[in-house]
Amino acid sequence: MAESNSDLLKEFCIPTYIFNDETKISDVPDAPKFPVLVFINSKSGGQLGGDLLKTYKSILNEHQVFDVGEEAPDKVLHRVYMRLEKLKQEKDEFASKIHERLRIIVAGGDGTAGWLLGVVCDLKLPHPPPVATVPLGTGNNLPFSFGWGKKNPGTDRNSVLSFLEQVMKAKEMKIDNWHILMRMRAPKEGSCDPIAPLELPHSLHAFGRVSSTDELNMEGYHTFRGGFWNYFSMGMDAQVSYAFHTERKLHPEKFKNQLVNQSTYAKLGCTQGWFAASVFHPSSKNVAQLAKVKIMKKHGQWQDLQIPNSIRSIICLNLPSFSGGLNPWGTPNSRKLRDRDLTPPFVDDGLLEIVGFRDAWHGLVLLAPNGHGTRLAQAHRIRFEFHKGAADHTFMRIDGEPWKQPLPIDDDTVVVEISHLGQVNMLATQNCRSKSVRDDPSSTSHHNGEEDDDSDEEDSRNEADEFRKFGAAATFRIPDEVDISQLS
Repeated sequence: MAESNSDLLKEFCIPTYIFNDETKISDVPDAPKFPVLVFINSKSGGQLGGDLLKTYKSILNEHQVFDVGEEAPDKVLHRVYMRLEKLKQEKDEFASKIHERLRIIVAGGDGTAGWLLGVVCDLKLPHPPPVATVPLGTGNNLPFSFGWGKKNPGTDRNSVLSFLEQVMKAKEMKIDNWHILMRMRAPKEGSCDPIAPLELPHSLHAFGRVSSTDELNMEGYHTFRGGFWNYFSMGMDAQVSYAFHTERKLHPEKFKNQLVNQSTYAKLGCTQGWFAASVFHPSSKNVAQLAKVKIMKKHGQWQDLQIPNSIRSIICLNLPSFSGGLNPWGTPNSRKLRDRDLTPPFVDDGLLEIVGFRDAWHGLVLLAPNGHGTRLAQAHRIRFEFHKGAADHTFMRIDGEPWKQPLPIDDDTVVVEISHLGQVNMLATQNCRSKSVRDDPSSTSHHNGEEDDDSDEEDSRNEADEFRKFGAAATFRIPDEVDISQLS
């Protein structure tokens, strides 16, 4: 057994000279078939992140294992690829094979995984290294979507060896990444940023302030840009998430266990009144009253998207996992695909699925085998225009990171626009839930006949029907000053 484990590890280990030009090249073995760089958020999963870091360093070369709290992934990858390029120019065939075969493992929550994916995207490599994700967060939507599970893993040697075996067998799979732009008018008095008074979450830190020379910049406006991989949402689910993150910042000692975190999430959904939304949340604050929504199909024109007046939460979804494994879009049946000009939900088709929810009871339908939210549209680009209205703020969220967004108080407009940016490579196991347009259509069209009844008639149902059905509630580069412990 020890010999077989040793043989397995040889296929992943990268010799020290690849990382350090002061190291002499001697007795370099055959190039590993699956060389990996491992990035771990040691603060994720309570004590699990730190334990996992120790285990990986003990079985691999410690130079290929990194704590993202100690050294940012962008600095690591830039240094490694510069070194590989230098060695390749020196006709180092071993380094060329490492460059060609390199894979990445990232262990943390969805925020950590999104950070790493954003860095890989920013490198703009001819062949970006595929990424495997270890679920160390609360929701773990990214790992779950690609078959890596959603429960926090074991951290012992055997558990890590088992994970590496899965990495060895995993297939590469493309995933769309999405650009998000937010623009709001600069204050008429003073120089403060319009969202500076808020305690900004990581989702807004993920936005890079657009420079004055950027073509997206507009005179008199503050413009932010960033990206996401899984979803953008607005409304009740983001409000519950915001309450959760606020509570975790105030009392981090209470959020060291995945099960406790999920229980707290559910309690917040109840205490904030989303199970009696018509009583605690007036319809004047519903999505249709807050924003004008426009969508664009591929190579099409902007068109208005009609949002039912009862919708209090809207989700723009890329992956089939939201709030810890729920699938708001579901599986439309063949009739609905035809009649509404929809396509099966693929993660690499350049389209986002747009889903609405009325309240927490509506979201509970996702727990049923064929449950889904109100399917609104599929789009290549989405634009939200917020004008002066009944509310002075709303709540938004990208990939699990929420923020409280101020809305216009005069005649100005806040604009949020989402558009397709490109793709990166993921590693997927045989249990992968995500579907690719490259897959055989006959194997993905209807999931072996498990179509839902696709009754979207709830759009026109009376508010009294709300109590029949749980609003599903649980990135890019993050600057050095961000507390990485909160990226769980």
